[in-house]
Formats: sequence, structure tokens, C-alpha cells
Amino acid sequence: VSERGGFPVERKPMLQWSLRITAYAERLLNDLQKLDFTESMKKTQANWIGRSEGARLFFDLEGYEDKIEIFTTRPDTIFGATFMVLAPEHPLVEKITTQEQKAEIEKYLAYVNTRSERDRMSETKEVSGAFTGAYAINPFNGAKIPVWIAEYVLMDYGTGAIMAVPADDERDQRFAEEFNLPIVQIIDKSMHPGATIEDKVGVMINSDFLDGMEVLDAIEAILKKIEEMGIGTRQVNYKLRDAIFSRQRYWGEPFPIVYDEEGVAHALPEEELPLELPPLNDFKPSKGAVSPLARAKDWVNLPNGWTRETDTMPGFAGSSWYFLRYMDPKNDKEFASQEALNYWRDVDVYIGGTEHAVGHLMYSRFWHKFLYDLGLVPTKEPYKKLVNQGMIQGVIENLFMLKEKVNGRSKFVCAKLASRFDEGELVKIPVLIDYVSEYGSDDSYLSLEGIKKFIAWRPEYADAIFESESGVVSAGKLEKGSEADFRIYTFSEVGKMSKSKYNVINPDDVVEQYGADCFRMYEMFLGPLDQDKPWNTNGIDGVFKFLRRFWTMFFDDAGNFAVSDEEPNKKELRILHSCIKKVSEDLERLSFNTCVSAFMICVNDLKAENCNKRAILEPMVRLLAPFAPHIAEDLWHRLGNESTVCEAPFPEFNEANLVEDTVKYPVSINGKKRDLVELPAGLSQEELQKIVPELEAVKKWSEGKTIRKIIAIPGRIINVVVG
Repeated sequence: VSERGGFPVERKPMLQWSLRITAYAERLLNDLQKLDFTESMKKTQANWIGRSEGARLFFDLEGYEDKIEIFTTRPDTIFGATFMVLAPEHPLVEKITTQEQKAEIEKYLAYVNTRSERDRMSETKEVSGAFTGAYAINPFNGAKIPVWIAEYVLMDYGTGAIMAVPADDERDQRFAEEFNLPIVQIIDKSMHPGATIEDKVGVMINSDFLDGMEVLDAIEAILKKIEEMGIGTRQVNYKLRDAIFSRQRYWGEPFPIVYDEEGVAHALPEEELPLELPPLNDFKPSKGAVSPLARAKDWVNLPNGWTRETDTMPGFAGSSWYFLRYMDPKNDKEFASQEALNYWRDVDVYIGGTEHAVGHLMYSRFWHKFLYDLGLVPTKEPYKKLVNQGMIQGVIENLFMLKEKVNGRSKFVCAKLASRFDEGELVKIPVLIDYVSEYGSDDSYLSLEGIKKFIAWRPEYADAIFESESGVVSAGKLEKGSEADFRIYTFSEVGKMSKSKYNVINPDDVVEQYGADCFRMYEMFLGPLDQDKPWNTNGIDGVFKFLRRFWTMFFDDAGNFAVSDEEPNKKELRILHSCIKKVSEDLERLSFNTCVSAFMICVNDLKAENCNKRAILEPMVRLLAPFAPHIAEDLWHRLGNESTVCEAPFPEFNEANLVEDTVKYPVSINGKKRDLVELPAGLSQEELQKIVPELEAVKKWSEGKTIRKIIAIPGRIINVVVG
């Protein structure tokens, strides 16, 4: 069902524009190794491309001239193929279904039409399918193989058909067990304890001329035989599918395509570009699965009898190359000049979420390679380095709704009643967190008032039934139970903070209380950039107090601006330059949380010195500007500067100011620490040997005893052995 409205969703074939990303599959895969991406990102993209080597093979159909085409990475298992499975959408299904099986097939097709591709691909234990009544012929032994349809085979992957080998594939095995189909063992894995059903190890059995061969040898032997017999060929296959480039909505770039009277597509001449969207008042979908643009009759229908394309392009039509436009944004002749492109070349660091791994990041790499092939960009890849930032997480609150309506009405059930239903009977409907009581807790719920707000927000559920242990609400009115006690508990889960999940915390509320700089720095302080972080405000007071302490360094007790022009001492310089060094290095590593920690330490140390010196505070303002720009800008002008702090040079640390004048030595007598003394830095071991006997702690603990040995390591420790 749809997320909005809970309406049944039906899949239908549509003629749409696609981008031929499959032509770049091998290059997209191979060039991953040249990129400074995380290994997990490379693996995700590689798995999405899904390169595999195997055989393209044809099976005859009994009683038909048609053949079933399959792709398999395991042609060696063909003697264990006991049935074939077609995708329900396969064009042969209607043709080969027998009259006796027609009703069953039609019923199954109706079921599959209600299932999303994601549902069909999920590793569910539920097994479903239907027999067509037709049989294929095994090309090697002539065996008749029943042809079934099942939702776990997808038309868009491979050829939309498989030879099912239940002895060597888990899904095929579950299917065979469910429908009592034969399972023929074709690999002896007894010499490989711990091997899984799909591991390519063992010795072939029950496989005719392959018997006795190791699996890898058998794969090569059967490939040669297939090509000798002329029933197939070796083939490299990809899971990657061409990208659907059409959208049936108003927003998006219109296609510069027109159709003649015979429906043939023609590109608009370049002088008529760019094509712009016409003004439109009604953005709702049009009937017949066409774009709202179809309503703009004067725009769609051209004077010569031709018509415009009414689909629009998806978001990645712009996001795949927008960064190139930044290189030359005012150029009205081309997306960027060759001079600008050759100067800027590519993106040095791209910060983006992992959710874009197989979407935007894949499309933009493909797009860039296409532009490179045309000679329009100087690099093969758009990004040098990719950093995946973690997500700010929030609690998603959901109501459970029955997929099937009750007497034509939607019905919601309390999360504490959900166990009474099978998983497939319920769907989760996200709820705006503003309506949820005890939000984020294990006992979050909607009260009667919360349900009324939910109905006002989602009027399609105005006549819905809400059932809980404490009562029943129907069409917004309490029918059973008391208003004070009624609660319909929600299902809470931690996930991405997202508008689509209605769990976004409005930053305006945080800014109102703490200020934009505090909010900004607290987000950085939450943790490492690349880690997911649950949002909470428990630690924001610490950042707020830090900013107040920094601010007060510029003012006296009466609130007057009071910055001294006195020269800083060595300790103050060391504190400042230690902070500059730490922040500069951590910025290069994108370690923003440790930068904030360094600022806090620095301000505490300077406050302890009662420092209010311009030579210290002015560089601190410049250092803090990227983190807290508003406070920094204010203080920058109070310090007498006319231009913005954003144009001021970033401070650089001086190593000379980091050198310590003194060193603190722990002094131990017979291995037990007795004192901590501060001595000049740079003392040699010989100099320390002379100084140690004169230390007060040594005199005290060696009185009446003999100093047997002095262990003095410059810059580290002093240990005296007495006896």
C-alpha cells in the first residue's frame, strides 16, 4: 500500500526514457580502485554493479518453437536442474500457460502486482509460485523440466528466467520443498566440512561427463561443451540496470523531445533550447499515469500536429553534474568553459551520505565518464576523495495499520496488539512526532487528542478505526473506553531524521534558545563526522557555557569591552599556539568534534591566566570564525576591524611558541613518588645528577641514609635509591 493514504499499489509496465548506464558498467567497476572512497562504499557500488561471469543458455520448450533464455554463473549444475522459473512478467508466461493452469496463473499474477520489487527481493521464508503447465527440455539429457513462475525471479535481472537447481541454491531448495519438486544432488562436498550449499567446492556427481571433476574444472568443461553444441555462449552479466529517466510529475527538467503524427521521437533543434516548463496551476497526477504537463494542452500540442513529451527528468538530471557549473556559473554559452574546467578539474573532497551510494554517486560518475568521452571534461572521475558523514538520527514513530480495509475503512491497531497479526498483514504508517506523547520512550502513544490531530493532518483517515487495549476510536470519536485512559501505543524505531519520517527536530527551536553558533558547534561536538549520532540536547549546555566564557574574555565585570594591548607572556602564547596547531591539523582530518574540545581547553587555560590581551584574543576570533561565525564577526568588529572576519587570514601556529621553558619531573624515592618539581627544560643527565641531591624531597627522604643511585632521565623522571 502507499505510504500516503494506504491505497493499494499496482505495478504496470510503462514506456519511459532510460539512461544507458549499463554501457559503462565495467568502467564504473574498474575505476573504483583508483578512488579515495571508503572500502564499504566501494563494496556497495561493486555489489550494485554486480559483475558475474557465466553462460547464456537456451532451453527448448516442449510443443513450442520458442526457447527459454537464461543466464547462469553455475552451468556445471545443469544436471541438477529439476524445474525452470520465469518472472511473472516474462512475455512467455501468457503464451505457454495451459488452459488447466490459467486460473491459477492469473490469480498469482494478481498477487504479484501488489508486491514491490523490494518485497520480492527480500530474504523472506515465505515461498510462493504457480505452475504454467508447460515443460522445458534439458539440452544435455533431454529431461522434461516443469516451468513455474515465482516472484523471487525478477524480469529486470538477467533474462527474467532461471534454471532452478535446488541442491545448490537456497531459494530453489525452499521452493522445491514447498511444491514437492525433485532435488538431485550433483556435488559431493564431503571433503569440505563447513562448506555452504552455494560454495563452489567439491566433486561433481550424477552429472554425466562431468562426474569426478572438481567444480571449477567442471565449469570450464561445461562452458566449452555449451559453445561446441551451439546452445549458448560465455557471457559477462551485470546486476546493474539502465536508469529510468522519466518522471510523471511537474517539477523537473522537461525533455526537449517532440513526437510526429506517427509517434516517432525527434530532438528539438539546439536553437530552441533551453525548453522551459509552462506555468501550471494543478500539479496533481493526471489520469492514465501521465505527467501533470499533459493538462497544458496549448504547450503539448504544437501547430504542426506534433506533440511534446510530457514526462520530466528526475532529480539526478541536475545533481549528476551541478558541481561542474560552480566552476563557471555565469557562462551562458556552455555549462563551463574548457579554461575553467582545466583549471578546477574535479572535486577535491566530496562529503555525502552513504544513502547516495547507488543513486547520485553512481549516476554522477557515469555522467562524468560520458562527458569525458565527448571531450568535455578533463578527468575520468568527478571526485578525488569521498567522505561519508554519519546521519543525525531520530526516533521514528509509527502506527500499525491493517493492509486490508475493514468494511471499506482503514483500521489501526495498537503496537501492543500487533503480535496478534502476521507480519504481512500490517503496514507501518509514520506519525508526525508533534502528536506523540512520551515521544522516544518505550511507551510512546497517541491520546484521543493526538488521534484527532493525526486525522486533521491526514484527512484520508477521517473515518478510520483505532483499536487499543484501552478502547476504540472510530471516525475521531471514542466508542469504547474512557478519554483519560485511552492510548494507542506507537511503534518506535531509531532511524534517519527525515522529512519523510516526520521526525525532524526544528532547528529554529534550538536556535531560539541557544543561538545559531551554539547549535552549529554542538552538531560538530556530537561525535566523529563519519559516525551516526542520535540527536539529543543533553550536552548542548556545555557548548553554550563555552561560548559564554569565550565572550566574557573580551569584557570586564561591568560588561564593558576591555581588551588589553599588553604583550602576552610565553605561557599565554603557548596556550594559543597549541590550540591553533590542534585545530589546524584536525580541520585537515575533518575531525570537528576534537576541534571543539581544543577550543574548550584553550579558553579554560586562558581564563585561568586572566588573559584579555589583543595579541591572543584576535587570533582566537579568526580561529573560531568557521565554527561560530556570528559571535566571531561581532567580536571582530568590536576589536576595531572594518572588513569581515571571513576575509581575514586563518592563523598559523609558530613552533617556537610551543617549546616549554620548564619541565615537571615526578620525583620518586625507592620507586615511590614523593614530589613533583619544575626544572628548566633542556637539562642534561649530568646536570640533573648534580641538582637532584639538593632537592627538598630528596633531602627529606634520604636523611640519615646513603644515596645509593640516582636515575635521572631528561624530560621524564627522577628516581633516587637510598639505603
